[in-house]
Amino acid sequence: MTLFALGLILTAAFCHATWNLLAKRVGSGAPFVWLFGTLGALIYAPLALGIILVQRPELGKAQLAFIVGSALLHIAYFLLLQQGYRAGDLSLVYPLARGTGPMLSTLGAIALFGERPSPLALTGAALIIGSIFLLTGGARLLRRPLSADGAVVFGLLTGALIATYTLWDKHAVSALLIPPVVLDWATAVARSLLLTPIAARRWGEVRALWREHRLPVLGVAILTPLAYILVLTAMRFTPVSYVAPAREISILIGTAMGARLLDESDGGRRLLAASGMVLGIIALALG
Repeated sequence: MTLFALGLILTAAFCHATWNLLAKRVGSGAPFVWLFGTLGALIYAPLALGIILVQRPELGKAQLAFIVGSALLHIAYFLLLQQGYRAGDLSLVYPLARGTGPMLSTLGAIALFGERPSPLALTGAALIIGSIFLLTGGARLLRRPLSADGAVVFGLLTGALIATYTLWDKHAVSALLIPPVVLDWATAVARSLLLTPIAARRWGEVRALWREHRLPVLGVAILTPLAYILVLTAMRFTPVSYVAPAREISILIGTAMGARLLDESDGGRRLLAASGMVLGIIALALG
């Protein structure tokens, strides 16, 4: 991995962990997703439209289909993440979701794109699995009914969606050559349009969110697109099996934020597990 790609990914990781902290403090489901998505689409519209006018990228049926598909996947991701935050602590849901994503992304890259991880990368995968096991309570988790661990379920489902949209968007920016800013912006526009009927029915909640949480909502509206645009840019010239794991350095940042800033319980064990994930991610990236 080049230093430029690594710099993009590390910057994206900090942005991603920060907007997750802000989202945890607001946490309001579909109205929140619609509000920050619409604001983000408005904020990034001049840049995206400028790229379209200057670069004139091809936006045919295949590109438009992938944009709509990406929008649907990201809607499901944001809504599941919000449900997870309501069900459990940030320092549990966030690392679990972000830890399983690179595992599944790597497997998908092997199957779909022909990427071949080295033994060091496989060691990294094992470290991530072990860290997730520690994070979620180890053997105790297996003895509890699944219904008692809603946050764990939401975290794992979110991780599966992360892998799906990562592979989907990799093809969009690498094979279909959709510019990263344009892909993220168009996806945000489509996401906003798809959620508008829900927002209209719950307009009182939307207004309350804007009135009571204006600054956090604006922060999420700015940082969410920025984080993913940086990742998409890196994926244009870097294999998924490198980008997907390396970006999960945000796990450690997000866990530290949840344990220290939000006073969530059991932060010590979770930070230890997150550190193991980071070691695994580094091994995957170097492998």
